[in-house]
Amino acid sequence: MPGLWYWFSPENGLFTDGRQSMRVRGCVALVTGASSGIGTAVAERLAERGATVLVHGRDPARTGDVARRTHGEALLADLALPGAAEQLAADALAVHGRVDLLVASAGAGRSTPFDTMTDDDVSGLVALDLVAPMQLTRALLPGMLGRGSGHLQLIGSVAGRTAVAGEAVYAATKAGLDVFAQSLRMEMDGSGVGVSVVLPGVVDTPFFERRGRANDRSRPRPVSAEAVAARAVRAVEQDDAETWVPGWLRVASVVRALAPATYHRLALRYGEQVRATSYGAGS
Repeated sequence: MPGLWYWFSPENGLFTDGRQSMRVRGCVALVTGASSGIGTAVAERLAERGATVLVHGRDPARTGDVARRTHGEALLADLALPGAAEQLAADALAVHGRVDLLVASAGAGRSTPFDTMTDDDVSGLVALDLVAPMQLTRALLPGMLGRGSGHLQLIGSVAGRTAVAGEAVYAATKAGLDVFAQSLRMEMDGSGVGVSVVLPGVVDTPFFERRGRANDRSRPRPVSAEAVAARAVRAVEQDDAETWVPGWLRVASVVRALAPATYHRLALRYGEQVRATSYGAGS
């Protein structure tokens, strides 16, 4: 069941969803972070559904390979760098003259106590995981509004709803992305432009290796990137406000909202066992 914000629509009134469904077949889709993981799976799923895919990545070989498999166009950019998001949007628009669907999947994590992170670590994660999707949205949204159709999909994380020890900055960026999507969806009501957020849990991708610490827990069991992609594309087609993968993870956010003290104790016991390194060291 979507969050309460989903049901409020200035035009339609209480308990209406104002859905703005989109047909994927024939649309031009820009998928960021499509050279691996969830992004690759989404690009492939969209191509199967008849979309024309613009495949973004940083690695030329991997990005080109996905573009060939999806019969799409490879676009290279490091979205953590200043101005890169705006340039990517311009490059995407130059290919087909429009972008009907943005799937903002590019992102990175870092698993370490916050007190060990440098300023560059923090600014890099914020730039890639939060600022770049906002900048891409700002660059591509005017065209969608002008045509009266389009969709903006942001790939968030369960970490943005529940918090995770050792991933304070990553979780904060995903929480920001989540609220950005919710706020933007309200603004887009009646415009023909849909907005959705996808909230995956543990996904079987290279993400955990790249964040600096592998996922060594057996529960929850990782889901496949393909399963996330299937739900993500369905969310675009149905204009679902939010999509949890797997769906039962929604329970964690409900417990956190209704019983925060209980949730905190459970998270300390069963969650990531990462603690500040300088605790007790004095000043």
